[in-house]
Amino acid sequence: MHIYMLRSHSFCCCLASPLSSFLRALHWQLNNHRQAPTLSISAIHHQFLPSLSKSPQSKMGSETETVTVEGIPFPAEITFTAGNPALSLVANGITDIEIHFLQIKYNAIGIYLHNSDVLLDHLHGWKGKSADELLGDDAFFQALVAAPVEKLFRVVVIKEIKGSQYGVQLESSVRDRLVAADKYDEEEEAAVEKITDFFQAKYFKPGYVITFHFPATSAAGAAEISFATEGKDEAKMKVENENVARMIQKWYLGGDPAVSPTTVRSLADRFAALLSAAA
Repeated sequence: MHIYMLRSHSFCCCLASPLSSFLRALHWQLNNHRQAPTLSISAIHHQFLPSLSKSPQSKMGSETETVTVEGIPFPAEITFTAGNPALSLVANGITDIEIHFLQIKYNAIGIYLHNSDVLLDHLHGWKGKSADELLGDDAFFQALVAAPVEKLFRVVVIKEIKGSQYGVQLESSVRDRLVAADKYDEEEEAAVEKITDFFQAKYFKPGYVITFHFPATSAAGAAEISFATEGKDEAKMKVENENVARMIQKWYLGGDPAVSPTTVRSLADRFAALLSAAA
């Protein structure tokens, strides 16, 4: 038996020969899903939008503004914590794999930051750089992760998978980064295992939402992960370990090794423009 290993970003899958049989089955499955009388991803996703509070005072636009990513609306602004400034949508993208020229999209991603003078001052060293220059500069993305501003990553499911699959991908990425930085000790191991357990029994259906929130200072906790599903209360967990929280940020903001190249490209494009216009 021949095994074909296909990789794209952090996703991989093994296919047994003959490949054509797999593709025929996948083609049937996709057609079958299209014919099923189900709500669209956009329609399902709208059910979760009322829980978001958006401030009309933000520089990014009004309450009604949204950016559509693969048919999924992302609010231009989100206020995660009452009393805090609105977070602006600064980048978006997807996670996907390509199998024999067939693209399979898993998640749509929105990156929200407190777009303030603090953020732009923190990144001032890259003022005047082009998007391509930022894209190739790992130090820029490291600085973005370290920026002392509130951040929120909103991940919306496009293709259903088991939560355990997502949890294992996240665990592997975070652990590998911690090991490479020589910061993987017992406390980090325990924190990573808690995240894996959080996703273990969940099932990701189209339109379901995973949120990663990172406060501006560690005094408010290192991070919070939430999972919103149709008809159920939002599940939440705290990530108290700062090293683990930082590596989760790097999974989405980490430049070339990040999980979503389209999101990283969007970040580079946006910050090249923001920094160019900054005083």
